[in-house]
Amino acid sequence: MLRAAKAVVLGILALAISWHQAAMAADCEVISATHSADTKGEALHMSRALAAKSADELKRKRGWSSVSMSPEKVKPDPFFKRVRPVVPQDVIYATFVTAKTYTTCFTGVVVNYVCTSGSKVCRN
Repeated sequence: MLRAAKAVVLGILALAISWHQAAMAADCEVISATHSADTKGEALHMSRALAAKSADELKRKRGWSSVSMSPEKVKPDPFFKRVRPVVPQDVIYATFVTAKTYTTCFTGVVVNYVCTSGSKVCRN
């Protein structure tokens, strides 16, 4: 009897944990933003700014009162996918991680520099 009660309690606990994790996942979304520029600094700054703008747009779209952003590694996004469908490792020149974004920067095909910033945006 005691063994059966333990099994039921553990089952309920496992169900509660998985429900909580599913609810947390529903309150978060991964975003990415890519920007190209003539300088490394501008590409980095603008991709981060676009990530922040995307987080604000997500907040409005979902009707959330506030959000938090945390760095999330995403695949670098080449603009000209017909010319370069993926970004090879040898053209990536830097990664930058802040409290809000994970940014990968690489040399472009048509423009000098491109950066893709990723963030996990969660409702607070």
